[in-house]
Amino acid sequence: MKKNTVVICGAGLCGTLLAIRLAQKGCQVTLIEKRPDMRKASIAAGRSINLALSNRGLRALDLVGIKEEVLKTCIPMKGRMIHTTDGMQRFSHYSGREQHHINSVPRGGLNMTLLDKAETYENIKIYFETPCKTIELSDDCVQVVLGDGAFTKVLTPDVVIGTDGAGSAVRKSLEVTHQLAVSQSFLSHGYKELTIPPGPDGGFLLDQHALHIWPRGKFMVIALPNPDGSFTVTAFFPNEGPDSFAFLDSEERVTAFFEQYFAELIPYCPDYLNDFFKNPVGRLGTISCAPWQVGGRIVLMGDAAHAIVPFYGQGMNASFEDVVVFDELYDKHNGDWSTVIEAFSQKRKPDADAIAALALDNFHEMQDHVIHPGFVKKRQLEMQLEKNYDDYHSKYSLVTFCEQIPYSVAKALGRKQDQLLLELCTNEEESIELDTVMKKLAVLKADYLL
Repeated sequence: MKKNTVVICGAGLCGTLLAIRLAQKGCQVTLIEKRPDMRKASIAAGRSINLALSNRGLRALDLVGIKEEVLKTCIPMKGRMIHTTDGMQRFSHYSGREQHHINSVPRGGLNMTLLDKAETYENIKIYFETPCKTIELSDDCVQVVLGDGAFTKVLTPDVVIGTDGAGSAVRKSLEVTHQLAVSQSFLSHGYKELTIPPGPDGGFLLDQHALHIWPRGKFMVIALPNPDGSFTVTAFFPNEGPDSFAFLDSEERVTAFFEQYFAELIPYCPDYLNDFFKNPVGRLGTISCAPWQVGGRIVLMGDAAHAIVPFYGQGMNASFEDVVVFDELYDKHNGDWSTVIEAFSQKRKPDADAIAALALDNFHEMQDHVIHPGFVKKRQLEMQLEKNYDDYHSKYSLVTFCEQIPYSVAKALGRKQDQLLLELCTNEEESIELDTVMKKLAVLKADYLL
């Protein structure tokens, strides 16, 4: 293989985007994927979870020149539509700034767009149905052993990058050969997908510019719009115990459960029973590891290094931002792989840990807190502040719309702001003076030099 050769294991969203960017830098890239080409094989239903593309992800897509193409397939979502048990609906904007919104995008369609783009580069070779068996590092080379059973192929690139998802074969190989420390924690909840089809005229049956949430305390249902007029519906229920996937084991129980808690949803989901028993239960977990790299020649990225739960809508965006950071460090260190890889691992891990923690926070917020009076009042105050002051950003906006601010800073500052605003909303009987609030917030912000 030629000098500056890279093997990327995993042709999902992060790996394919990274392959494109490294090819643009002049690297010789081999992109391998254990699954069939999704553009030719049917995609398994029930595990997609529509993705929320926001500023950090858009910045990465712009880096490789396909942002506008992807945006054409997206549905803008300006806020959450909260559906309460009494059938009422309340819209909560994501931001007090009109231009701020997130974008619903189907995972499969976005991955196909990236693969199509990758295939336009002569210095990218893509191999599907080619599993990574082991990664071996010696003093003078790194070897990637591909294949399974009778088929085996060995590559000796300059660098190996594992972007092969939460179940990463690269990470598992490094666990064995280099004693990588890996922690996995799973929620007691799982998820299952349902579908709201398009209306008779092909239009949307619910507001298409909202992420819909039916919060019910210990469980919830969400729905995101698709370009064809449908909604991808995801039910997040406990795995065991009352009102759980284990308990909902018959059509009678599922029907009674939905009639009690999600009666409003039933007319929109005519096949909810069929979907419920056809689609699998997905796991929801956080994966963390250290270090992310070995020997300056092998590095993990995306979900392989930092899988998170989906409740902040930042899993894909965080993985795409990995590519942006890696690209910046590649330029800063003149393509010195060892330095780039070490710097990337050190710089990025604190931010990955921060968004993992925030995603868990948002799980509790979405299924329960969004209907509490104190939370509602705080959100209203945040909207007023963002409408009237250019230099205020809520925690959600810091994470979602302020792509220049690291996740770790967004988490630390955002939590302090939340604490202050909640105290004000709880203690103040009269209207809150915005200028006074901003002075108090400025004291917090000064600690972060923003």
